[in-house]
Amino acid sequence: MINYWAYIGISGLVFATILYFVALRVQVMALVDVVWSAWLGVGALAYFCMSSDWGLKHIMVLVVILFWSLRLSLYLLVNRVLAGHEDPRYAYLSNYWGAASKRNFLFLFYAQIVLVLVFLLPVITAMGQGTTAWAISDTLAVCVALVSLIGESIADRQLARFRVAPENQGAVCQSGLWNYSRHPNYFFEWLHWWSYVLFAWGHPQWAVSLIGPLVMYLFLNYITGVPYAERSSIRSRGNAYRVYQQTTNTFFPWKPRALKT
Repeated sequence: MINYWAYIGISGLVFATILYFVALRVQVMALVDVVWSAWLGVGALAYFCMSSDWGLKHIMVLVVILFWSLRLSLYLLVNRVLAGHEDPRYAYLSNYWGAASKRNFLFLFYAQIVLVLVFLLPVITAMGQGTTAWAISDTLAVCVALVSLIGESIADRQLARFRVAPENQGAVCQSGLWNYSRHPNYFFEWLHWWSYVLFAWGHPQWAVSLIGPLVMYLFLNYITGVPYAERSSIRSRGNAYRVYQQTTNTFFPWKPRALKT
């Protein structure tokens, strides 16, 4: 097991270094998110291949994490990197860090591998139940995984369609899922991690699987997600976004509120 963590960590740092220099070349630091999404899939696949006992649950956990990894990695590559659209969060950090941005971004790329190791814990815990009998909790896990993957895909498509329309430049997307949450993509990303909690149900170290949704909620709501996205939206959309903040939940989808006068 120690060899597994060392392999994923060291090879992950090499992968992050390669993508860092690619990001410098194409001048799109959003490639840092691909380090996280792609290497989690690689880490899960490596653990699966190193395991000696394969069961239905073991395979289903791998299928879920690989679908998640492939969807998010392709979305980021196509809509951010290949399209040359820098994420507003990283554009802000680049300006804020100034001359130190190249050095700081390198550390940010390496930090993704640390996060990969953390988020592999719930996935591996779920895989540890691979040879046990299929249970209701496993069916629920698959349902949660499907809802989260479909929901995040829909949210991403709705926002992408809104942004490409010339008449929407400078406006706030409030259509579809974005009418019920200011960050539905983040909500469904968080929901995805509950699938591993359900897959891991009954495992002696089941509580380890809670790392996924708990840490993801912390990062999305207080560190890397909502705070940067909200500040960026206020800078680019001004009062229109402030009105949106008053009427629409930040994270959990719910019916819009009436605007206070």
